Amino acid sequence: MNIVVILVDTLRADHLGCYGYPKPTSPAIDALAAGAVVYEQCLAPGIPTTPAHATIYTGLHPLEHNIVCHGGSADLARTLPVLPELLQQAGYTTCAVDNLYDLKPWLSRGYEFYINPSHRHRMRLLMTCEEVNHRAVEWIRGHAAEPFFLFVHYWEPHTPYLPPGRHRTFYSGSDPFDPAHTSLAGIRRTPFWGMWGDTWFKKLGPITDADYVTALYDGEIRHADEGVGGLLHALEAAGVADDTAVVLTADHGEVMARNGIYFDHHGLYEDNIHVPLVARIPGRAAARVPAMVTHMDIAPTLLGLAGAPIPAGLPGVDLSAPGAGLGVPQRAGVVCCEATWQAKWCLRTETRKLILSREPDRYGTPRRELYDLADDPGETRNLAEARPAEADAMELELEAWISAELLRTGRDRDPLVAQGITLGRRWDDWLARNPALRDAANSRTGFQPEGIN
Repeated sequence: MNIVVILVDTLRADHLGCYGYPKPTSPAIDALAAGAVVYEQCLAPGIPTTPAHATIYTGLHPLEHNIVCHGGSADLARTLPVLPELLQQAGYTTCAVDNLYDLKPWLSRGYEFYINPSHRHRMRLLMTCEEVNHRAVEWIRGHAAEPFFLFVHYWEPHTPYLPPGRHRTFYSGSDPFDPAHTSLAGIRRTPFWGMWGDTWFKKLGPITDADYVTALYDGEIRHADEGVGGLLHALEAAGVADDTAVVLTADHGEVMARNGIYFDHHGLYEDNIHVPLVARIPGRAAARVPAMVTHMDIAPTLLGLAGAPIPAGLPGVDLSAPGAGLGVPQRAGVVCCEATWQAKWCLRTETRKLILSREPDRYGTPRRELYDLADDPGETRNLAEARPAEADAMELELEAWISAELLRTGRDRDPLVAQGITLGRRWDDWLARNPALRDAANSRTGFQPEGIN
């Protein structure tokens, strides 16, 4: 059985039709899902890109593989086996159409073919799905006669959201430039305005409505969906679709405009950690699985499909095992982390979530956030002060898990603290260049950002 993994960067599950989104962002993905197993609650234990990919490739939690931030100095230990290597050892021809090698060379481990179509772009994440498919489709044609593992990475809908004109159709407002809108005012108090104000936002014009930017994000999803459809068609044309497992997922989601976060993938909210997982497996009936699964389940599942040995000690579940499609063991909770723009852990159960900060964040968010996901799926009401006993109990459980995992892996420091945030340091630099905003931030959060006197 061939295996194709399609990773759509920055794709929120709840912006796809097959996950209940009312706008027509994903006809090809929805068609794939109609004949596949759709995992309704797939969670990313580590965000953003680098931690997520490390988890997908190793099947390990970020605390164990030690990649907890994007752009950090930690590298993946050579002693940890990764999915492409294991499939290569099992007789698969392995190929990635991707460009993350530019960021971390170990992300190319195990690939006989590593095709990077992005070199013509100064900003590598502007590589389009058409450029990816131009390489991937030819590769499929050339290797259809041998068992293969193909990893395809589409960058849409990552910022900047600049979909083709044919997909700029999702805005339902009347005037995105109306000065009466105030939903974008807050971005000017963040370094994201410094990053995008004179580039991406200048291209868009004097927008004032955050919903317009969200509509562009939806247009980018629709663009990526075209890529997915083209790739699936290529499998059909090559005569291998009936013998190819296709798994579609994302590394993380995206926060559009909430809690001070604008158009980025930090904050351990459902917007970010709830990602799609759709698996079309030959011989497996379509189904919807409500139980929580995670990125840690992907490697053991693909190794199970390949009939390859699964390394001992992986915490994930082989979802390809007989009956596993509907009988996923119920997890009591999933622990997630981030250390890129902010240093936070969370414990997510079926109905509750506790987010715990290791240091004050740049938004002045409380150290603890407790959400009742059953009553408040949008996480709009922090209940940590109203329900202190419940928050205390979840914090104790989370800290006990972290301590036990550190002991098991032979470490003595929380990796979020040991490694520190990476991109968040840009916030400090930005505040240093904008003293008025720095003073406002300090009065709001009550802390002095590191390196600013």
